[in-house]
Amino acid sequence: MDRAAIAALLLPVVQLSGEQLEQTSMYIDILLQWNARINLTAIDDEEQIVVRHFGESFFAARHLLSPDARAHLIDVGSGAGFPGLPMAIYARETRVTLIESNLKKAAFLSEVIDRLKLNHASVFAGRGEAFSGAGDVVTMRAVEKFEKVLPAAAKLVGNGGRLGLMIGASQLEKARAIATGFAWSEPLEVPGSVSRVLAVGIKPVIVE
Repeated sequence: MDRAAIAALLLPVVQLSGEQLEQTSMYIDILLQWNARINLTAIDDEEQIVVRHFGESFFAARHLLSPDARAHLIDVGSGAGFPGLPMAIYARETRVTLIESNLKKAAFLSEVIDRLKLNHASVFAGRGEAFSGAGDVVTMRAVEKFEKVLPAAAKLVGNGGRLGLMIGASQLEKARAIATGFAWSEPLEVPGSVSRVLAVGIKPVIVE
């Protein structure tokens, strides 16, 4: 898809630079090529990929990061790279770690990072429980076995950091019950989504 069409579809959510639009276009091409071989997304319409996957991811980026944020973002269960890779495109000063245990999907993520020259992003090919480190922002979107993965994601949030969950509105109560100890803001409705919201929890600073 050409850059002008991508820009028009994303206009309600974000305005991207020419370089960012080119990276997004390349990402779509790579995604469609790989999706013919492994199951990365059930959506194969380019416009819907832009609106649903990229639109939701850039929406999360705008609310969780500033474009020049010097932070560490951890995306748990990255799958096809959403929202982590669009957030890496959006915030070039943010170190991005994509956690993905499926080796084929991890290989896909590595190729996108290499082809788009996202040198501030990397892939951890393993489970969240095995990752050592903490993030200023930790994200999850449409992750399978949500209830099992969320506790590991919550533990990766550093002092004063934020947990950003792109989940169905019906999952909000359960998420708050699992990720205890976070101060939750009012959920934000995700543009272009039927029922998905962005729920943000802030982890209090613990002075040792």
